[in-house]
Amino acid sequence: MNLAPRRSPSNATEQTERQALTELLPPPNVPDLTPEREQLLKHTVLREAALAEPAPTRSVRTARTPRQRRLLVRVLAPALACSVVAGGVLAADLMTDSDPSTTATPTPAPVQAAPAAQLLNRVALAAAEGEQPQVKDDQFVYVESKVAYAGQSADGGAVTLPAAHRRQVWLSADGSRTGLLREAGKPDSQLGADAPVYTIERPGATPKPSASGSGPSISNPTHAYVAGLPTDPDALLDLIRKASHGQGQSADQRAFTAIGDLLMETWAPPKVSAALYRAAAKIPGVTVVQSAQDAAGREGVAVARTTRGQQTQWIFDRESHAFLGERTVLTEAGDAGPAGTVVGSSAILTKAAVDRAGAAPRR
Repeated sequence: MNLAPRRSPSNATEQTERQALTELLPPPNVPDLTPEREQLLKHTVLREAALAEPAPTRSVRTARTPRQRRLLVRVLAPALACSVVAGGVLAADLMTDSDPSTTATPTPAPVQAAPAAQLLNRVALAAAEGEQPQVKDDQFVYVESKVAYAGQSADGGAVTLPAAHRRQVWLSADGSRTGLLREAGKPDSQLGADAPVYTIERPGATPKPSASGSGPSISNPTHAYVAGLPTDPDALLDLIRKASHGQGQSADQRAFTAIGDLLMETWAPPKVSAALYRAAAKIPGVTVVQSAQDAAGREGVAVARTTRGQQTQWIFDRESHAFLGERTVLTEAGDAGPAGTVVGSSAILTKAAVDRAGAAPRR
């Protein structure tokens, strides 16, 4: 009896039969996973798949990154790999990524310092690397600068700022000797041991010695006093707040003014200078002025504080962060002039140690 040869099923028929048989079988169990953890595993895999899926684009195909390819392999594992892979590899990921007991608490973003504080801290770093002054107790600290102070006529009206002139001051290092102030166009002034620093009370006023005291202080500093100031910014600012006084200003403005006076006409050690800048960075209301010019015409960046319609600016070199000088500008229009009027300007040229008042420093 002749039998017709058996024909092999077509590929399509074979695949259909296998798919039908696969659907009749129950899904394989994942060992060592409770229904709750299996559900959690599913959510974890789906979440990572969503994160890894690139956003759709039009007519552009982009290659997946290694990170995306690794995540896609993990997503396909439950459907293609055996139960050992699902239970061993993916369950380990579940323990590290989704277990509440091992989930790290997000770290809050660091608070950024204000621009003025950032600039002053950079200036402090530069000052800390500055030259250490070598001043003996029987010597004088010599400071040469250019200054200009606005004046007002007897009839009133707007103030005028004359051309900057040369200013030289010799300050006794330990306060035991008479100092000297010399300004172009004016007679020399003797500086007593108790008043080495001249101050200006208001725009157009004549500079005069600060108030006498029982000894060196923040308002009457000597080199020896400044060299012994605290190098901790908080302790230094607290000392300055308590020691500074005058003209009914707020404690913050008095501190800012006092630090500016110390920067202008003292020669502090690097660590003290750095502490002064860091202390100023802690004073509220200090801002940045992107461009300012000192009395010598040098342009730089400044930190400033405004009070009663006037803004005091400390000007720094943009590259070296060296302190160049000060400037006072009106921020409100008034009898003295319109807003933006410069009523005071200075520029530090030289600081040195000399043996006697009136002597020029060695070049």
